[in-house]
Amino acid sequence: MQLIVQIVGYKNTGKTTMVCRLIERFKQAGYKVGTIKRDAHDFHIDTPGTDTWRHQEAGADITAITSSKRTAIMKQHTEPLHLLLAQMSEAQVVLIEGFKDASYPKIILIKSAVDSELLQSVTSPLAAAVWPDVIIDHSSIPAIDVNDIDQLYQKILSISATP
Repeated sequence: MQLIVQIVGYKNTGKTTMVCRLIERFKQAGYKVGTIKRDAHDFHIDTPGTDTWRHQEAGADITAITSSKRTAIMKQHTEPLHLLLAQMSEAQVVLIEGFKDASYPKIILIKSAVDSELLQSVTSPLAAAVWPDVIIDHSSIPAIDVNDIDQLYQKILSISATP
């Protein structure tokens, strides 16, 4: 069974840091981990002037590059989450940063009381990762200290124990 969990929150709430800390924890336990990130802005993954950059600039719709250590595929269009997940079949755990509207279990980052409105608007909340000194009033969703990676890790593992 593949564990899929989303890490969601507003801008600057620590999503990327949380994903990185969870990657480290899952890798420490021997899992093969995949990640998917939603970027609200345009991004560049290739360096201007390289061969693959030139391929893309010339109009290639899909460009793949592989070496003895890594592989990358770049596409000139957005890709729906289900197709991205289909490419992660070898991962035992997939951590998704963003995609608030998707229906996978979510760790919701709460950095301030205002952020807690997100708890009402997302589907499938698993836990709230709450910054110190923030109090949330949402008893149906467990609040876990944002720094307690082991407890968040255990909460994610509990998904596989649910029928």
